[in-house]
Amino acid sequence: MPPLPVRIISHVPGLKRLPIFKVLAIAEVALLARDHVSLLEPEERRRLLTLVRKGKGRTTQNLSEQERTELTTLVAKAEPRRFAGLVADKLSPVSLPRRVTQGASRKR
Repeated sequence: MPPLPVRIISHVPGLKRLPIFKVLAIAEVALLARDHVSLLEPEERRRLLTLVRKGKGRTTQNLSEQERTELTTLVAKAEPRRFAGLVADKLSPVSLPRRVTQGASRKR
């Protein structure tokens, strides 16, 4: 029986054609996404999925005002700005400044 990575690669279409660095980059982004989604409680994650499915990409037509507010709150709790900065930092060949990866400081 072939080793586990070989078996996984043979079952995922197109994975053999991806250079290993792209596979590693995808894995890094997936780990960062998991970290940010884990900021939500399990019931919040379920509710987020429910609202996204119900919204079908058109929140103004398919979600009530209360649901849109709830969706916005849940997304904000997952820190999307920080996630985007960390992904950019992982994929960048040079280290990015903290203000880019963490966002501007609010000293006001």
